[in-house]
Amino acid sequence: MNHNTPLSPLPLSHLSEVQRRVLTAAQLRAHGISTARITSQCLPGGPWQSLLPGVYLLHPGPPTSEERLHGALLYAGRPALPVQGEPQGAPAPPPYGEAMVTGLAALALHRFSSAPPLLSLDRIDVLVPRTRRLRSTGCARLVRTHTLPRPEEITGVPVAPVPRALADAVAQLADASAVRRLLTEAVSGRHCEAGAVLKELSRARLLSLPHVADAVDSLLAEARTIAEQRLYDLVRTHGLPNPLWNVDLRLPGGPNLGSVDAYWPEQAVAVELDTRAPRNDGDALWSEYVRKREQLERLGITVVHLAPRRLRESPEQQATVVRTALMAAPDRDPAAYVMVLPR
Repeated sequence: MNHNTPLSPLPLSHLSEVQRRVLTAAQLRAHGISTARITSQCLPGGPWQSLLPGVYLLHPGPPTSEERLHGALLYAGRPALPVQGEPQGAPAPPPYGEAMVTGLAALALHRFSSAPPLLSLDRIDVLVPRTRRLRSTGCARLVRTHTLPRPEEITGVPVAPVPRALADAVAQLADASAVRRLLTEAVSGRHCEAGAVLKELSRARLLSLPHVADAVDSLLAEARTIAEQRLYDLVRTHGLPNPLWNVDLRLPGGPNLGSVDAYWPEQAVAVELDTRAPRNDGDALWSEYVRKREQLERLGITVVHLAPRRLRESPEQQATVVRTALMAAPDRDPAAYVMVLPR
């Protein structure tokens, strides 16, 4: 606290240091500061300044990144004030209402190396309910939504989850290389699964944009590489027998039966990673998965589908699924002979 921070009948103990440097007009009035004094303090050369409409920075000079974040959230959220005389221990109202940081600012808080630093951003994107009646202004750009995700708290600030923040960032970007770097880092940096990103991009109707579609191809390639590595690790760390990796199966003198990610010929068990993209042809792709699976199983080959998310979250369980399929092989009828070729 400095000499410019208002003294008030309401305590400041529930506020962080940065929250004491940035306050709304309503908060200042609740702390005993009249509208006239607020105006006089913000005159040119005065100790305070207006950061956003109804939001004040209680020191001269440029705001810090934290102060800009806090100011944008205060402007968008307009939080409820604590009530005097509340029972001790009563929960404090949410400091920013339902508002949360999203877009590039959120990705910077999630520590994306491909996101610009906070101070270089002209605007802070803030996610709010669609019914919020405010306009974007100054450093605050409002992004409205019907359904708010559950925010994550980073350095005391509510932040949209990575998939939603990515979709909101991509919606503002026309640079194909920047979009590709962000989407690829989401998966390569282990921030989230590709499927969650694609779901948000699809919800935002961004997958039809050419520069986004190209970036999605890079995202899926990166996701498949990581999923394959997890599958290698699963086989090694859980003591499964070594399979043949990345092979095509073919009937002798007959058609190609399709490719699989791992195949145990003695047990006639195949593993296939499900890395489909939810595009308009998603149903057709799934139909192709089902057709291939049914064709292989008619030949006596057991097909195990593994999702990348499950490989990450529950590898032991997925290893048990594969091991069970291998152990059940002696109880099944012998499989038809198939040729195994490198993919």
